Amino acid sequence: MEAAELRARQRPLKDAYRESPESARVPAHAEAVLDLSALTCSVRTPGGTRLAGMHEATGGSGDEACSADLLLESVVACAGVTMAAVATAMGVPIRSARITADGHWDARGTLGVDRDAPVGMTDVTVHVDLDTDADPATVARLVELTERYCVIAQTLRTPPSMRFELA
Repeated sequence: MEAAELRARQRPLKDAYRESPESARVPAHAEAVLDLSALTCSVRTPGGTRLAGMHEATGGSGDEACSADLLLESVVACAGVTMAAVATAMGVPIRSARITADGHWDARGTLGVDRDAPVGMTDVTVHVDLDTDADPATVARLVELTERYCVIAQTLRTPPSMRFELA
């Protein structure tokens, strides 16, 4: 996609959001159906159903995606789409790009072995590998803007309020 086409697609949206800021508040939804006999759940996605299960470090088989995998997949998916859009808008030609993410979590926390051990990811590093002729300053700006506009990165950086409710 060319920058002009991206701008043409986004212009009416941006105008509408400026005129009516509340219309920019977009709902998101996810759903999991539990299989208690297997200690897994099925997560519906536009691309099909994804089976999630416990990580081997907590007694799982390792055959299913664990929540940490899913979180990192969300990070790289969001960063990848965001980078593609930002590069297009900036006119930065990229021959190829690969984004990976690595993180760590402490199994003691989720298993209740140590009440002081954290439950959840303690660090995430996103690695960007670009094949481009863009100068280093342009590449740095591309990465900076990707991080700035990546919904998942910013959500992790500034966590939203969250609660569990019984339906």
